Amino acid sequence: MLALRLTRTAHLAVHLRRLLVAVASAGTGFLLLSALGYALSHPDTPGAAALRLAWCAAPLAAAVHLAVTVARTDPGTRPRSGLSAIGLGPGRLMAVSATTTALAAALGSVAALFLYLHLRGDLTGGPPSGRVSADALAVGQSLPAPAVLTLLVLVPALASAAVAQALRPRDPRPTTTAPRGYGRFGAYGWGKTRETFGAYGRFGSRTTTGAVTADSRADMAAGSRADMAAGSRAAGAARVGAGGALRTQASDPHPPTPTPTDSTTQTLGTVTSAPPDATPDTPAPRPQNTTTLPWGIAVLAAGLTVETYTGNASPAPTPGTAPSAGVLIGWALTALGLALAGPGLTHLCGRLLQAARPGALRLLAGRVLMEESHRIGRPLGVVAAVAAAAYVAATVYDGDGPAFGPLATLGALLVAGCTVATLLTAAVAAKHARADTTDALLRLGAPRATLRGAAAARAAALLALFGPLTLVVAVLAALPLDH
Repeated sequence: MLALRLTRTAHLAVHLRRLLVAVASAGTGFLLLSALGYALSHPDTPGAAALRLAWCAAPLAAAVHLAVTVARTDPGTRPRSGLSAIGLGPGRLMAVSATTTALAAALGSVAALFLYLHLRGDLTGGPPSGRVSADALAVGQSLPAPAVLTLLVLVPALASAAVAQALRPRDPRPTTTAPRGYGRFGAYGWGKTRETFGAYGRFGSRTTTGAVTADSRADMAAGSRADMAAGSRAAGAARVGAGGALRTQASDPHPPTPTPTDSTTQTLGTVTSAPPDATPDTPAPRPQNTTTLPWGIAVLAAGLTVETYTGNASPAPTPGTAPSAGVLIGWALTALGLALAGPGLTHLCGRLLQAARPGALRLLAGRVLMEESHRIGRPLGVVAAVAAAAYVAATVYDGDGPAFGPLATLGALLVAGCTVATLLTAAVAAKHARADTTDALLRLGAPRATLRGAAAARAAALLALFGPLTLVVAVLAALPLDH
């Protein structure tokens, strides 16, 4: 019910994005049902039916990727401070987002089923439509209900599972790892870092209230002035042993004036020493992740190698046939490598923009690209992979697609539309994420022309990097097939 209420009260832009997910699910479900119809019409050729079903993997992956991106940008299921008090923690919001995605994808699957039955003539009782071949519709044969249900549930199940995996609550990782050894009170094993002398006063992790209270109890038990002086000296020694991070007015009546560096250090220490349950609903900032760049390059090289080896060993595909299984595996690895290398390449593009004495415009554009590399990098890599695949298909087949009829066009439109929609959704989400920074720059007097120039510089830099890269990958992928 909560997912339905959030869906009903969402903004128009959120409804449009969910409608895109439903449309992608409907198109993918229709392709899956068409593959089932072809298998029913040609029981003697299971290999061709399996190949048609395998071609549905690309639209399925594109639809799931779009669903995950839309779920990330949904403002209704974003963790906020205070929601845990009413039972809406990060885990519950993740479940709500997965349920909302499943509802949108299920709506598309139902629409695909009605469209497929309408083209078969089962709903109207008339002849089947001539827009789709009779082999894909399995005219005159009954559809097995378990197979139809399995294929239609595939998109909602995978999309909701991917959203749950992407939005699952993550515990903050510790900054340091403690070595294995003897801990406190002789405990042996993996534990916290050993506490040194004065650790209770470091970085504000313990306040001086505990020390003062302990001294008070000691003074009350001793009942002498000498003991009071000794206790105060011991507390002062403990504070000095901690690096002088904590000072009380009693021990230092005239504290020095903090410098900007000291105030910054105190602020960072206060933030670092905040308890982990201070703001349970506020997610930790996601660090820049460029470690996938070497993996992406390795997978890309492996895909091109596999495609070259299998392409040279097999004859070139004709317009009526499909490439071999090895070539398809090479294409899949190439697309995966571009997707993995996308964030790292975007981060590198931002660094290159700031090279060689950058001005304010290039510095701003480069820093924004580095900050948003984890948002728009992977969709950029997927778009580059789709553009390379389109170039390969146009080069190999000379404009004539395989003998799938309008289904091939539908699959190509689904893949291209989902990838472009994913990139635009990620770009809009990145723009909304830096809205506070943009407002602060405008309040400081930055002209809007500078902000527009920085946006144009980012677009030009990405195009200058990903354009030639996509063309080189496409030429290398099409070279083994054009012989």
